[in-house]
Amino acid sequence: MLLTTAALLVGLEWRVALIVGLGLALSSTALVMRGIDEGGERNSTFGQTAIAVLLFEDLAIVPFLLLVTLLAPSGEEATLADNLQATAIGLAAIMALILVGRYALDPIFRIIARTRTPELMTAAALGVVVFAALIMAAAGLSYAMGAFIAGVMLAESSYRHEVEADIEPFRGLFMGLFFVAVGLSLDLRAVADNWLVIMLAVPVTVALKGLGAYVVNRLFGTPHPIALRIAFAMGQHGEFGFVLFAAASSAMLLPQELSSIVVAIVTLSMALSSQSERAYRMVVRQPERETIDEDYTDAEGSVLIVGFGRVGQLVALPLLVEGVNVTLLDHDADRIREAKRFNKRVHFGDGMRADVLAAAGAETAKVIVVATDDPDTTLEIVRIVQRKFPGAKLLARAHDRIHAVRLASEGVPNDAILRETWLSALALGGLALRSLGYADGDADDVVNRLRTSDVERLDQQITAARDERGREDIVAAITPEPVKGR
Repeated sequence: MLLTTAALLVGLEWRVALIVGLGLALSSTALVMRGIDEGGERNSTFGQTAIAVLLFEDLAIVPFLLLVTLLAPSGEEATLADNLQATAIGLAAIMALILVGRYALDPIFRIIARTRTPELMTAAALGVVVFAALIMAAAGLSYAMGAFIAGVMLAESSYRHEVEADIEPFRGLFMGLFFVAVGLSLDLRAVADNWLVIMLAVPVTVALKGLGAYVVNRLFGTPHPIALRIAFAMGQHGEFGFVLFAAASSAMLLPQELSSIVVAIVTLSMALSSQSERAYRMVVRQPERETIDEDYTDAEGSVLIVGFGRVGQLVALPLLVEGVNVTLLDHDADRIREAKRFNKRVHFGDGMRADVLAAAGAETAKVIVVATDDPDTTLEIVRIVQRKFPGAKLLARAHDRIHAVRLASEGVPNDAILRETWLSALALGGLALRSLGYADGDADDVVNRLRTSDVERLDQQITAARDERGREDIVAAITPEPVKGR
């Protein structure tokens, strides 16, 4: 509303102003998510709120593109019946694609996966995108809408991780081609003639967007510091604005000169977004998060431990006592500095980045232990290790029973997962029995019986959760169960 009003105030026609306002209201998912991941804040209130808004914005591009089709001028005056018919055809095409993705993709990819040919899997994924784009174009909608729906369809497939791994090498290439295409679409003469307008519009639109984000967050009860941070983080415009403006320009709804101006505004705002975190910290007077320049030349351990907190330190003890060459990796600068006091060499780096893991010796390590304390971080690192470094034996720390089931669903062997409180809690229960006068052997028998029963029950739950379709229901149903007495 703020951005559309601003566009109306500078004299744009209402349909044009609406498309400009909607396009500038979208944030850059890639840039904001990179900042959240670098800060390890996916599970924080800030991270969860920002991700929720970003997901909604990404999904909103579908009705936005449909709106472009409805608002686009046609050669002759369209009747209400014509508009309703065009809308019905577009919605029917979208529903058809959703049904194809829901019921046909998994069987198709299952057949392709049996061939064990990654190239065929890549070709199939690209084929889905082309098919969806052609269907949308045939229905009178845009190729971009079809490509986006195809991405959502692939994300819902049981083979999404394999598809993601296969197309990963092409991501940078396609992203580069996308921005090259955006650059080629610019009318440089229009940009040069309106450079002052563009330079003035960037801070105004970013400020309006940040203001809107802050006000809405405060109205919905978000605390002031988090609302302010979201306003700074999501003030920039996003790459989906390029898609919307390109579609509007092709539909003759957005004049070419105006399209070049708004694309330039989006581009400059994205370029300046790297300073948003610094600007936020200046406003709230917080110090920047400390980083360390790292050198991995001595990272040649046969065991790589990711996460050197309270669990990772204890995991490393028996290995270090036995003289095993261990590489330790953590992203907490304070913890690394503290470890130096005890003559421990801990490398600084984010374990959720494959290039950092590779630099830390994951390609040559015989064993990789994931001992991070955040369950989602552990899951992400496990996926990367499974995909990029399959030659190493993988061991993982599980936060609790549900986390153990999720880790097993990612392909980690049952005997390579250890819940962090399981053995210590059983040992404490054994001590309690001994304090009541039980003989050592009797207390050990009780503990061993419970351990065996618990392992069997966990194996059953892991087996039941292997089918991805029903996994969430099975995981949600995991609750404490009563145990049988003597």
